Amino acid sequence: MIFLVAALAVLVGLSLGLLGGGGSILTVPLLVYVAGMEAKEAIATSLLVVGVTSAVATAAHARAGRVQWRTGLIFGGFAMVGAYLGGRVAAFLPGTLLLLAFALMMLATAWAMLRRSGPEPARAHDTLPWALVVGEGLVVGFVTGIVGAGGGFLVVPALVLLGGLPMPVAVGTSLVVIAMKSGAGLAGYLSSVSIDWATAGVVTVAAVAGALLGGRLVSRVHPDRLRVAFGWFVLVMGVFVLGQELLALV
Repeated sequence: MIFLVAALAVLVGLSLGLLGGGGSILTVPLLVYVAGMEAKEAIATSLLVVGVTSAVATAAHARAGRVQWRTGLIFGGFAMVGAYLGGRVAAFLPGTLLLLAFALMMLATAWAMLRRSGPEPARAHDTLPWALVVGEGLVVGFVTGIVGAGGGFLVVPALVLLGGLPMPVAVGTSLVVIAMKSGAGLAGYLSSVSIDWATAGVVTVAAVAGALLGGRLVSRVHPDRLRVAFGWFVLVMGVFVLGQELLALV
């Protein structure tokens, strides 16, 4: 079973390396339905896996000049505050409710991925709209802290729209934000949840390998085609998770 978990974890890293998101959207169902973890343990573990994987993937994107550090660190700093608070609040919520919220986040993410279109901005803005950056960072971080998802696919559009970053740079910069707020969300969870460090280590190593591969492929794959294909995949997974949890309530 651990070999299947590791093989699927490579897809987690590949998603992060190529799209700058999607890590937790894949990791939580993988840990719950394949590795057999409880919901809260799976969410906490996913924050560890995605945080470490994003940090490693950032290095590959930075070498290619696809990271806007100032924007990423500012956005990430506010997202960390929201993620820590979300992780603390999640301790008081039932696991089934968290997975239902997670499934709804997957469906919303899939919808956003499948409908998003339009030209990319030519350059980054000289000044950031601070009120929007603060609000967006806190909200995205809080969502990540509670359900362990909704990170990259909320961060990337925010960086494109608020920071004026081209899509490839937004992907690389989002990894900085994801690594920061995943660490903060994990800190919030560790006050009430224990992690299977052996399984987490295996999944993390496999995901890192996928992220490094994704970082090398990102300049060779048309982002719109990849986004649409992954959007349909996330939609199917969201329906599956939602169906599983609703059946469990019957």
